[in-house]
Amino acid sequence: MALPLMPKATAVWLVENTTLTFEQIAEFCGVHPLEVQAIADGEVAIGIVGLDPVANGQLTREELQRCEADDGAHLRLQTAQAVAHAKAKGARYTPVSKRQDKPDAIAWLLKHHPELSDAQLCKLIGTTKDTIAKVRDRSHWNTANIKPRNPVTLGLCSEPDLEKAVIIAQPRGASRPLVPEETRVTE
Repeated sequence: MALPLMPKATAVWLVENTTLTFEQIAEFCGVHPLEVQAIADGEVAIGIVGLDPVANGQLTREELQRCEADDGAHLRLQTAQAVAHAKAKGARYTPVSKRQDKPDAIAWLLKHHPELSDAQLCKLIGTTKDTIAKVRDRSHWNTANIKPRNPVTLGLCSEPDLEKAVIIAQPRGASRPLVPEETRVTE
C-alpha cells in the first residue's frame, strides 16, 4: 500500500486537526497505533510540524469527512497522478556544474530563436537579463570560450518548454516551421 509523503508529519496533522481514530491514522500513515497515541499524548514527534494531506493533494476533504463519520472506514490515498498535478511551479535549482553552461545555451537560443524575448530566455534557462545582454553584445567575461549549445541537451530546459516558448514568441499569423530548414530531412 502506498504511504503519504512524510508519514509522521501527516500523522501529527491528522491527530491535531481531525477526529479520526488512532487505528485509522495509523493505517493511513503506515505507523503503529501506539505511536499515534504517543503523538496525541505529546510523547513522540514533539518537534515535527504537521503536514496537511488535503493541501498537498494526498487526501480530499470529502474523504476525511467520510472517515470521521464512520470509525470503520479506511482512508484512501489520492492517486500519484493527482498528486503530481498539485506540484507548484517555482524557481528551479541549477547544479553548480551546469551553471557554466548557461552562456552557451543563451548563445544557442539567440542564434536559433532570435524571436524569443529576454523575459522568455530568463524563464527558460533560469538566468538574468544582464547575462543575456552581455552574451548578446559579446561583453561577457568568458566570451572567448562561449560555444552555442542546445539548452535541451545541456539539461537546462525541457524540449516541451522550449517548443512552447517558441510557439508563444511567433507573431500571430506567421507560419514559421518549428524545425530550422537546414536540419530538416528532405526526400
